Amino acid sequence: MPVIKILPHPEYCPAGTEITAPAGTSICEALLDNHINIEHACDMSCACTTCHVIVRQGLNSLNEAEEEEEDLLDRAWGLEPQSRLSCQAILAQQDLVVEIPKYTINHAKENH
Repeated sequence: MPVIKILPHPEYCPAGTEITAPAGTSICEALLDNHINIEHACDMSCACTTCHVIVRQGLNSLNEAEEEEEDLLDRAWGLEPQSRLSCQAILAQQDLVVEIPKYTINHAKENH
């Protein structure tokens, strides 16, 4: 199983941690399953940006971002080239290093 190293975040994971999750799981599901309660205002339906993460290592091992995710990411706070919506980023067999941004902006779209 891939290991996900979570960098320290003042609210969700103050000391940082490492978790494991099976391939085929989204980063968001892996975080929630390991009691890291990242926001996911749209219930993981790719309709907001609250689960935005920055994949510091292992980005290329994830599934490719679809256009809908990329359009939403354009509105995320602290967007970086390695940004993904954690609800859409599916784990493969490679380990990751993930940073949860300090802030989120909820730009939910209606009727998702």
